[in-house]
Amino acid sequence: MASADTLTTPPGSLDAFWMPFTPNRKFKQAPRLIVGSEGLHYDLADGRRVLDAIAGLWCVNAGHRNPRVSAAMKAQIDVLDYASNFQIGHPAAFTLAQRLTQMAPAGMDHVFFTNSGSESVDTALKIAVAYHRARGDAGRYRLIGRERSYHGVGFGGISVGGIGRQRSTFGPLLNGVDHLPHTLDLARNAFSRGEPPHGIDKADALEALVSLHDASTIAAVIVEPVAGSTGVLPPPRGYLKRLREICDRHGILLIFDEVITGFGRVGRNFASDLFGVTPDLITTAKGLTNGAVPMGAVLMRGAVHDAFMHGSVSAVELSHGYTYSGHPLACAAAMATLDAYTEDGLIARAAELSPYFEDGLHSLRGLPGVIDVRNVGLLAGIELQGWASGPGTHAQAVAQHCLDESGVLVRSVGDTIALSPPFTLERRHIDQIIDSLRAAIAQTAQATDTAA
Repeated sequence: MASADTLTTPPGSLDAFWMPFTPNRKFKQAPRLIVGSEGLHYDLADGRRVLDAIAGLWCVNAGHRNPRVSAAMKAQIDVLDYASNFQIGHPAAFTLAQRLTQMAPAGMDHVFFTNSGSESVDTALKIAVAYHRARGDAGRYRLIGRERSYHGVGFGGISVGGIGRQRSTFGPLLNGVDHLPHTLDLARNAFSRGEPPHGIDKADALEALVSLHDASTIAAVIVEPVAGSTGVLPPPRGYLKRLREICDRHGILLIFDEVITGFGRVGRNFASDLFGVTPDLITTAKGLTNGAVPMGAVLMRGAVHDAFMHGSVSAVELSHGYTYSGHPLACAAAMATLDAYTEDGLIARAAELSPYFEDGLHSLRGLPGVIDVRNVGLLAGIELQGWASGPGTHAQAVAQHCLDESGVLVRSVGDTIALSPPFTLERRHIDQIIDSLRAAIAQTAQATDTAA
């Protein structure tokens, strides 16, 4: 439980902190503060305990204050607090990298450490461009993202990202970037379970971009296997395989952004495993350390890594990195998290619970204002009919009702309710989440008539 001095904030401190992705003025009129956590739950400053149905921010897959992770971090801080990995190193970074390659899809046998999903994306984009240059193909500089995608907040990530409100604030972004169309198709695919049946043709838009720009100018394509922050969009059946085929045909690298889907969220180690498609690079973060400390990693095929390993052995092969790449504390947390996933069977548990989770979600079909349910593994989006009062207001009302009336924390993303619970939950917790949503959707439905 939280100590007494964490239950309040000093005078003026609310004004001092400019919160990310938050309407700050509205929040500070009635702040909601988390002061403790344990397992599946958060403790709020007002004394309530709430069920965390979003795993922090898609990241606390092994439950809050997981004993393995807490013990590992406490032990590490008493031995080695910090060590640079610039031309010197520490053993844990090498051990963790090896463990990640053993967990990753076959052939992904090298790792570059970062500190967040945003850094992982920008790192992967830089590696992709540098890879072609290292092979004497400097004309390949273009990067292809996708509409409605989220790839973090670095300039590279928001350039290939496809959420307009996150791009328009910052003026001109990277040159030479284009976008594939998004894959959402409510007319044909609403209420699909897992991969929707229609939409493989959306991948063929990559051929059109190749014709427009010429393949010799395109370095890489980056997509989320399941688009998360835009409202949970699973890939149409065969879509990712088609992208892989087109990239192979034209010598383009394929990057999967698995910051959300990696480490068991879809019931397998990676979405790449679930969908049977191996990219050239995979970006990760979030579930890597169970959210306990910032860390990310870029996994890559041997051929990508080996393209840089030429020339003088005294030369720096890639002029890139971060002060905290492979931080000792983060490595300790990550290895303990991987132990929780494997030795405690949490990824297998996520796969086992997924069908029950899916049935519960789809039981919401037919409720007023529910226009779609989308799900893969323990990842789901419930799309609601928008209100005339403004984009996102319907989902915000439902999320607020869940928190205030049922003590369940869900996330509103536009007009979609996003769910990504920790893997440690039980069927009764799934029932609690679904019952909370059912009541919230029903109780807020009357507002549809007055707002429309």
